[in-house]
Amino acid sequence: MQLLQGLRNHIGLVPNPVSQATRQARSRIRGAEVSISVCPYCAVGCSQLVYTKDGRILDIEGNYESPINGGTLCPKGAATWQLIHSPLRELRVKYRAPYSDHWEERSLDWAMERIAQLVKQTRDATFVHRDENGLVVNRTLGIAHLGGATLDNEENYLIKKLFTGGLGIVAVENQARI
Repeated sequence: MQLLQGLRNHIGLVPNPVSQATRQARSRIRGAEVSISVCPYCAVGCSQLVYTKDGRILDIEGNYESPINGGTLCPKGAATWQLIHSPLRELRVKYRAPYSDHWEERSLDWAMERIAQLVKQTRDATFVHRDENGLVVNRTLGIAHLGGATLDNEENYLIKKLFTGGLGIVAVENQARI
């Protein structure tokens, strides 16, 4: 082995283990913005770092500064990027109109607008300003809300304020309490 190395040195062939491509390689998250988020799966609430560039998510990893998960993620949390970029992810909804015998594909924007319209219609149709004794109640019993366990305190606070104070919904619950 030393003889071979000596021969290479003698004739000027010192091997360079680092290729030009390796020298030019850069991290794919270089220059990306990082946002702190919460894993969407269970109720533990592990913190994640989401790296984005030009409006596209490049990577998601555990947040090392989190006292909850200390940078680690379970297998489901570690696969969050795949959840977002999977070719199997549905980007449209199936809708079956009342009395229809078939399903139609609609956009997510259409679905969100439709939900907002139905919430408004239901609230308007079931809103009670005063109860039978004349007491001001400003409520609707026609809508309920069940939140998910991965919502943090701030999200639950905003939901409670919007749905009870803003829309008058009385039945606001969270699955973590059930």
